[in-house]
Amino acid sequence: MKEFKEAGLSTEIMEAISEMGFVKPTPIQEKTISHLLTSRKDLIGLAQTGTGKTAAFGLPIIQQIDPKIQKTQALILCPTRELCMQITKDFNQFSKYLPKIKITAIYGGASIENQIRALDRGVHIVVGTPGRVLDMIYKKKLMIEKISWLVLDEADEMLNMGFKEDLDEILSAIKSDRQTLLFSATMPKEIAKISEKYMNDPDEITAGQKNIGAENVLHHYYLVNAKDRYSALKRLADVNPDIYGIVFCRTREETQNIADKLIGDGYNADALHGNLSQYQRDQVMNRFRTQHLQLLVATDVAARGLDVSDLTHIINYNLPDDLDIYLHRSGRTGRAGKSGISISIVHTKEKNQLRIIENRSKIRFEQKKVPDGISICEKQIFNLVDRVVNIDVNKTQIERFLPYIYDKLSDLTRDGLIQHFISVEFNRFLEYYKDAPDLNLSLAPRKSERDRNQSRPTRSENFSRFFINIGSRDSMDKPNMIKLIASHIRNRNIEIGKVDLMKNFSFFEIESSYEKETLKAFELAEFKGRPLNVELSNNESMEMPPRKKSKKNR
Repeated sequence: MKEFKEAGLSTEIMEAISEMGFVKPTPIQEKTISHLLTSRKDLIGLAQTGTGKTAAFGLPIIQQIDPKIQKTQALILCPTRELCMQITKDFNQFSKYLPKIKITAIYGGASIENQIRALDRGVHIVVGTPGRVLDMIYKKKLMIEKISWLVLDEADEMLNMGFKEDLDEILSAIKSDRQTLLFSATMPKEIAKISEKYMNDPDEITAGQKNIGAENVLHHYYLVNAKDRYSALKRLADVNPDIYGIVFCRTREETQNIADKLIGDGYNADALHGNLSQYQRDQVMNRFRTQHLQLLVATDVAARGLDVSDLTHIINYNLPDDLDIYLHRSGRTGRAGKSGISISIVHTKEKNQLRIIENRSKIRFEQKKVPDGISICEKQIFNLVDRVVNIDVNKTQIERFLPYIYDKLSDLTRDGLIQHFISVEFNRFLEYYKDAPDLNLSLAPRKSERDRNQSRPTRSENFSRFFINIGSRDSMDKPNMIKLIASHIRNRNIEIGKVDLMKNFSFFEIESSYEKETLKAFELAEFKGRPLNVELSNNESMEMPPRKKSKKNR
């Protein structure tokens, strides 16, 4: 199926989705629609977030609903109220030209009386969260005897959120001759158990591979001290002026704290977490969806099920403990064929977690440098100039103000006007990032990285690396270290390369052709009355080489 018109969908559905811009189905849509229109077998669909699963199961279900039967015929279960509302909205758009089909959403945090009234009037399709759906079944308001399709959307997320018991009760209550459809981004053991217990010899459809990241997403990490994470976050926001993304934090308290700091520092941000009321959540989400917010700071639970298009970045303020959570986070960008970036701000204690995520998936993280102040100011200035050049000028509205403006600016030259214009916007950036420290920490490359980057050796080309037994504790800095080395070698033709200054020792580089001369120059050297020990280092790391045993101890 190259286009939707070949899918066998009704004229009414085709008209609706054509207005929505649907032309070519995604892989999961192509496989699922065909299956559901021709088979009553249960189905497991494995695909990453944002691949079009809602249309994949929604279009064929809507086509097969009998509007003459005033009973619920399809039940879609999902983990969060946000996703519940989004699926309901999509279903209403799909069925725009099928007005007799009634769809409603039932979820916690909203008026149960209004939802009961909607069910009493009769609905064909119910979209709900497990807890509220179970309540409605207990109250005998959601009649389940005519349900022919039961969909578990984001099934792995529902299990992660603790809905296992609710799902067991719902699945046990609904008649066994239903068609059960299970959609998940990952396939943990718990999902396999649900499949074995409640599904009848299901077919499996996989769009892409299991437990891997979305193909259109780049995975970058920045290694900093834990205390510098917030500063790094601000720099990443500043160097991406058009950023539109979600910042993920671990706890509600940290989420609110980071959002408050960003707002206080002038960033267009807000928080989304479980301590907010439903009204507050809706307000925040409406502002974010309409891009009146650039950064949404959220917990994983609050952000589950969010369906927001065109996100440029996902930022992991903390790395999650679980690969599945990382996949769900990163899968929120790079949707519908667009590219995106998943950023992780990693401190030293999280390095192992980074490796675990890599080892359990086909994701490769690329280390990036936290930008310095000059890079940020340059990016911001160029972005402003582009906005000025590309802005639409409404001469009619500004014409009455121009004479005063021309008179006020008449004493400025062209160059002076440009300089004033730039300074108005950028004095705060220039002042803030004046003498800004380097936040980056180094991370010794892994063997696989060294294999992939042989053109970029850790040791400078044509140089040999030496160990010396003095460091910053000896009141030494890099310029004085270079002077010390040069004073002992006394050959101006020898080039001194990179110097790495540690606390108790250091490393320096000398042209490889002068190895013997360098070792000889330090044979009897001293520093402040202490013998200097200079050795060739075969060590690519910053670790001190093993001490040589003295003859007495051999």
